[in-house]
Amino acid sequence: MNLYHCMIEIKDGAHALAFAAATGTWMDYLKSRGLIGQWRLLRRKFRLASGPHSDFILEIEVEGLAALDTLFSAVSGIDEAGLQAYEKMHFMIAAVEVGLYRPFPDPALRERIALV
Repeated sequence: MNLYHCMIEIKDGAHALAFAAATGTWMDYLKSRGLIGQWRLLRRKFRLASGPHSDFILEIEVEGLAALDTLFSAVSGIDEAGLQAYEKMHFMIAAVEVGLYRPFPDPALRERIALV
């Protein structure tokens, strides 16, 4: 399992609860089509965080790189309902930074393999 990690700042004037609802609609759309696993949206508490930490973190579970590639491909050809859900969420985002994480240490010992 890999974790697609998104640090998100919403636009000035965007309402946090509306953003959370729109994100839930979009994530549920993706999950109902088997494109993602579990997901969760987190918000910084008491605005307590150092410099690069954003107001929101969205974590999305994907099976692996192949599943992530399938997700990206599928999103490029979504239907009208999916497009509306995506645009409603995306319209509220001012900035996003992403990363892909995995459990560590992992059973495949990928660091050792990477040195071969």
